[in-house]
Amino acid sequence: MRSERGRCRSGGECTCAVSGGAVPRTVLTGGLGAARPARPRCMADMEEELKCPVCGSFYRDPIILPCSHNVCLPCARTILVQTPEAEPPSPQARARTSASDYDYLDLDKMSVYSEADSGYGSYTGFAPATPSQKSPNGVRVFPPAPLPAPLRHSSLTCPQCHRSALLEERGLRGFARNRLLEAIVGRYQQSRAEGAKCQLCERGPQEAAVLCEQCDVLYCEPCQRRCHPARGALAKHRLIPPCQARGGPAPAKKQLAPRKISTCIEHELENHSMYCASCKIPVCYQCLEEGKHGKHEVKALGTMWKQHKAHLSQALNGVSDKAKEAKEFLVHLKNMVQLIQENGVEVEACLVAQCDALVDALNRQKAKLLTRVTKEREFKLKVVREQISHCTLKLRQTTGLMEYCLEVLKDNDPSGFLQISDALIKRVQVSQEQWVKGALEPKINPEFDLTLDNGPILQSIHQLDFIQMKIPSAVPPAPVLQLEKCCTHNNNATLAWKAPPLNQTQIEGYILELDDGNGGHFQEVYVGKETVCTVDGLQFNSAYNARVKAFNSGGVGPYSKTVVLQTSEVAWFTFDPTSAHPDILLSNDNLTVTCNSYDDRVVLGSVALSKGVHYWELSVDRYDNHPDPAFGVARINLVKDMMLGKDDKAWAMYVDNNRSWFMHCNSHTNRTEGGICKGTTIGVLLDLNKHILSFYINNVQQGPVAFENLEGIFVPAISINRNVQVTLHTGLEVPNHIKQGKSSLSCSPNSKSKY
Repeated sequence: MRSERGRCRSGGECTCAVSGGAVPRTVLTGGLGAARPARPRCMADMEEELKCPVCGSFYRDPIILPCSHNVCLPCARTILVQTPEAEPPSPQARARTSASDYDYLDLDKMSVYSEADSGYGSYTGFAPATPSQKSPNGVRVFPPAPLPAPLRHSSLTCPQCHRSALLEERGLRGFARNRLLEAIVGRYQQSRAEGAKCQLCERGPQEAAVLCEQCDVLYCEPCQRRCHPARGALAKHRLIPPCQARGGPAPAKKQLAPRKISTCIEHELENHSMYCASCKIPVCYQCLEEGKHGKHEVKALGTMWKQHKAHLSQALNGVSDKAKEAKEFLVHLKNMVQLIQENGVEVEACLVAQCDALVDALNRQKAKLLTRVTKEREFKLKVVREQISHCTLKLRQTTGLMEYCLEVLKDNDPSGFLQISDALIKRVQVSQEQWVKGALEPKINPEFDLTLDNGPILQSIHQLDFIQMKIPSAVPPAPVLQLEKCCTHNNNATLAWKAPPLNQTQIEGYILELDDGNGGHFQEVYVGKETVCTVDGLQFNSAYNARVKAFNSGGVGPYSKTVVLQTSEVAWFTFDPTSAHPDILLSNDNLTVTCNSYDDRVVLGSVALSKGVHYWELSVDRYDNHPDPAFGVARINLVKDMMLGKDDKAWAMYVDNNRSWFMHCNSHTNRTEGGICKGTTIGVLLDLNKHILSFYINNVQQGPVAFENLEGIFVPAISINRNVQVTLHTGLEVPNHIKQGKSSLSCSPNSKSKY
């Protein structure tokens, strides 16, 4: 008998179907989703993403604070606070300050974060009393004041997260300009200007001619003369063109200014060309030559731009699905309002008909019962309306964030994107996590569980009451993990659990969660009725935390205790017959491979590798007529009817009886003397901690490091023809002589390639 198929939520292929004593299986592939969220019709929800938290208007010359939030440059000047303990700057610094039109104080980039700072304004007992103003968002700002003597250092407090940054010599120039956000604001304002219509026209709104700053209303000329004449109290109102409104739309015909080339903050004449992965900022070649990032991991700007765009797109996939579910859920909730109204009216009518039949003796009891129904209906309506309001707010925020992220993804400015991508990815992930399980489920049932029992005789009429309503099901208790049955094999983990003893609560299913093997967030990997589950595709040499919880109609119960599962330190695998080319012939439990074609054919290993250090060997059992087999790693979707390394999905070394070459994208490099023959052993070292691939022939390294900067998921691979037969040896630790040689190995310059 087959059990119900579990739903896998790990993002990979799910094979959770269970039959008899089999266990559900889940494959974690970590693949990148290709789907992009649909663009909503209205862009109004994105407007809040484009407004400064200080002034409440659209950003003007936005700068990026150290906490990744943005603020207008003029607003940043108004919320600066002088610190009480600081030495006066040098005269040279003061001279630089007076000569700069970029900021008005002699300040430097952030050097200290203050988690304790929770507000804005000057420090008590230090700053002179200064009249303050409040922005539309309630943030208290201070007008720029003349420089005191002696000049003190200042700090800037983020109006959103309340972190403070102490500034020194460079001032606000130390903060990067968010050119990407500035461009999006410009595009948005220009699109708004094209559709500025009168807000008082009843039919066919005409193009707006003026905007009243006090009323904040757009008028066409006829409506302005009729509804806003320049007399009485209205004569003092200021009417301006819509395009001149503060934070309003830009002129419709005005073209956006061309984008300036991205330049380094430290060296304004140098363009950004690289990206420091340690500091998470774009840098120029002069920064690298000065040694500021000498010990940091530096990568190509374009590569990191594409990588971070892919990460943001992947994060948007999840939140887009939640937004779609939320829209459907809102429709469902709105339908429930009508259904509750109809059901309530129906119950009332039924109740009135029954009570009228019992004549005067039922009048008092009828009033009580009607009150019960009314209270129940109002309670249900209140709950549903509150849920609609809450869900609508969350959906608007999510939609606004999605719209903003899509505008960011449209932009072609790598450095500008990388300046905000990390914070934006985190915001999208946090937004997705807000839609927790149960958030898109109605909190109450639209049906009324009220049934009038009119069977008792008339002498019992004063005891007439509704029969007891259904008692909501209690949530199930935490399951008990069966530790004696929990185990790992290679990169698979099997977990078993059971309901707690003496449990009287109904259990409809279980939810199994695992973290990422690095102590990160938990994610659901199995949902179903089974009590045993095997999860495939985990990382080697990783410790995974697992937990399980039960659920029923009453809700989700608490988590069980957490169990830690350690996967194998080294990879054990064979050749994969399911993905091999049809001409490939496997034997010896899929460890020995040859081919029945004279052309090269590819066969892959049965595991995917994405982190750690892995070493495996292949011994040559047969070698006739001097063929050139290729050994290496590949993506899962490579072409399998040609030599390994001829496309961009494989990295390989091909070798004949005299020499070898490295090959990727059909590019041959590093010809090295020394070939193979029958009995030769080829070693493959994939170090994903250092992102390099090396090859060895009979325990001697063949050439320099073959490939560097390898990122992503790789599968062991070889290509052979009918003149070669090899046997695979796995589960090997890295030999000691190779470990010792890695530290002293110097790479050939022409072998350095980035992928």
